[in-house]
Amino acid sequence: MIRCLLALLLLVSAALPAAAERLFSSVSTETVQITSSFDGEKLTFFGSIAPDAGAEQKYVEGPFQVVVVVLGPRQDRVARKKTNNFGIWLNTEQVEFDSFPSYFHVLSSNRLRDITDVNTLTTNYILPESHAISPNPAGWWQTLTFGHELIRLMAQDGLFGVQETGVLFHSDTFYSAQLTLPSNAPPGPYIAQTYVFKNGEIVARKSDGFAVRKIGFERFLALSSTQQPLLYGLACVVLALFTGWLGGVLFRR
Repeated sequence: MIRCLLALLLLVSAALPAAAERLFSSVSTETVQITSSFDGEKLTFFGSIAPDAGAEQKYVEGPFQVVVVVLGPRQDRVARKKTNNFGIWLNTEQVEFDSFPSYFHVLSSNRLRDITDVNTLTTNYILPESHAISPNPAGWWQTLTFGHELIRLMAQDGLFGVQETGVLFHSDTFYSAQLTLPSNAPPGPYIAQTYVFKNGEIVARKSDGFAVRKIGFERFLALSSTQQPLLYGLACVVLALFTGWLGGVLFRR
């Protein structure tokens, strides 16, 4: 009996991975400040793959693949379909998406389909399409169709994207990636989720956060529109009336 247990333990230990990996990662800035002259900002993500804490090995063996997923604040969105009814374009169908990413960008060291299988990419929400197949009362087909169109429209605005080969390895274990946030990047908390793959499996992962914030007068306007909407609306009306009156005076002269 003891011999059988020892043999079983040997088989289990042989089946365990010979090395465990740990990821050290960071982002170049913790806060992106939006001002009136903001036209985007370049961020750098970098990291190193090392043996896990307590591991006996002094180094890790690759080759490794790295995928960085940058996720912006989640928002409720509605995708609508317009149809031509007797010469008038009307919204005839719509699908609501709860907690949909306002920004989503993927950087990878290789083609995603060459790094791992589609199921792993989908279950870990690495593919943009993963956010279009979440359970929805509208039904699977409607959700998928409208979700694809929503992603396409957001990609045209630079809010969704995939950069395969966007991650560069400078050594066997050290990598970096650069991403330029567009000028229309939504303010709020962002998360950069980094995955390390080896032989198609995720061997390490880590999350790094940063924030996109409005400062100065832009921040004042943004807060006023949400915290005091009535006063904000009245101020806009007064400002519009004053601007129209001032324009009339100047053009009469």
